[in-house]
Parts: sequence; C-alpha cells; structure tokens
Amino acid sequence: MPLKLITTADGSHSLLNEELNETYHSVHGALQESVHVFIAHGLVHRLSTPHETPLAIFEVGFGTGLNALLTLDFAEQHSQAISYTSIEAFPVTADVWQTLNYAATPEQKVRFEMLHHAPWETAQNLTPHFALTKLQTTLQNVSLPPASFDVIYFDAFAPNKQPELWTFDMLQKAARLLKPDGVFVTYCAKGQLKRDLKALNLTTETLPGPPGKKEMVRATKPVQV
Repeated sequence: MPLKLITTADGSHSLLNEELNETYHSVHGALQESVHVFIAHGLVHRLSTPHETPLAIFEVGFGTGLNALLTLDFAEQHSQAISYTSIEAFPVTADVWQTLNYAATPEQKVRFEMLHHAPWETAQNLTPHFALTKLQTTLQNVSLPPASFDVIYFDAFAPNKQPELWTFDMLQKAARLLKPDGVFVTYCAKGQLKRDLKALNLTTETLPGPPGKKEMVRATKPVQV
C-alpha cells in the first residue's frame, strides 16, 4: 500500500494513501482534527457523565497511532484509567511511522514508540493508566463482546473511499459494541450516516467540525433501547 508523508495545515504530519488518494487525517490539520473530534467530543464528553473505570475505548482504524497517542497522553495527565482496543487491517510499517512528527517531547516519543512496538493480538499494560489491545483485522471480521465500550472512535477512511465500512450493517455492529450511554464519534457528517444512526435508535447530534470542516457527528446509545 503506497503511502506518502504530507504536512497538514497545523504543521502535523499525515499520510496519503496513494492507492485510494485519501489522507489518514484532515489536510487542514491532523492534530487539531484528532483533538477536536475524538478527544474533546468523544473521550472528554464521555467522562463528563457517569462512567465505569477503566473507560473502554474502541477505535476503528489505528492508522498512524495519533488518536491512541493523544488518548494515552490524556490518561497519564489526568490519572484516568483507559482500556484501548484498536483494529487495523494494514498496519503502518516502522519506516513510515518513525517519520511522523507527533511526539513534541521525549516523553511523547517514548509513548508513541510503545504504541507502535506493542505486539498485536494481545493486551498490554503500557503505563499505569493505559492498557492497549491492537488487533490486525477489519470491522467486518472482528469479534468482540456486545456492550463492551464507552466510546467508539470511528476513524475509517471516508465513505466514498471505503464504503464497505459505512454500511448500515457495519454501523449496527458498532452500535452493538457500545455500552448504554456509550458514544460513537466520527469526523464524518454525511446525511446517510446520520439517518442510519438514528435508525439504530442512537441519539444523534451534528456538532461543529474541526478547522476546515463544517460538521461532525456524535451519537449516544440510550440506556434503554
């Protein structure tokens, strides 16, 4: 899978999948997109309501590891226990991820390397507050217990590039993985996505998007469905 390193508008790196002609993050700013969509409107929002410990997060698309790094940073800064499960069908190779500029400090560099060096298919306690499970698989093939997660970071490639991950059946599979009051967050705000999430009885919100993008979506699973 040919990947090209690019610099986005906020100075942070992303990767361009030349086969799909699709970037891993927003060209308007990879770092600020991840912070806005997944950390602020996903993780922080969920922590503002009653929750279990550790908070369980499921990420669709480990990709560059940026979302995982930001979540790990948050866990350590706030002494918040987090169990993080991420799937990725095509892991980024070391010669590629080592070129990414996400680590602003030596401590972040160590954390970023830990995330990428962690073995696949097994749970690892990377820090006192962060446990990681990476699974090399697809959403279609992954098998996880229902009602397992407080937050889902849905960070697949865009629907026009990877439509098989945005079907009603795949969204239904994701919804089943959510605990009651669990939240699904994504950068995407397509009308069909919102209609499908509502059809799955999720309370669906259209929120302001990150810089360069008008809107994003968050959906919450009711306590009673």
